[in-house]
Amino acid sequence: QVQLVESGGGLVQPGGSLRLSCAVSGSDFRSSPMGWYRQAPEKQREMVASITTGGKPNYKDSVKGRFTISRDNAKNMVFLQMISLKPEDTAVYYCNLPFGRPWEWGKGTLVTVSS
Repeated sequence: QVQLVESGGGLVQPGGSLRLSCAVSGSDFRSSPMGWYRQAPEKQREMVASITTGGKPNYKDSVKGRFTISRDNAKNMVFLQMISLKPEDTAVYYCNLPFGRPWEWGKGTLVTVSS
């Protein structure tokens, strides 16, 4: 059974930065593309970034130039570096497969961007 554990969220002022981490266990991580999602209050979950098994990233337009996704196959982890954060980035962030039937969702990590 795949387990996803997200961490690194917190309260940050507009313009600030955070680095999110996702630890993946119970899967063949090296063979899995990965995605970062977020769900803001009263909104549907959306994918903001994905990365192929070879490390090629893709981003939602609203985060391009501000978010960077990366992975460490040796540690079975995927990361999301976020800079120039905006209040509209406030959400619970999750990692999971970027397409197909998702693994069981983790608890996510809350990012709050507020002054």
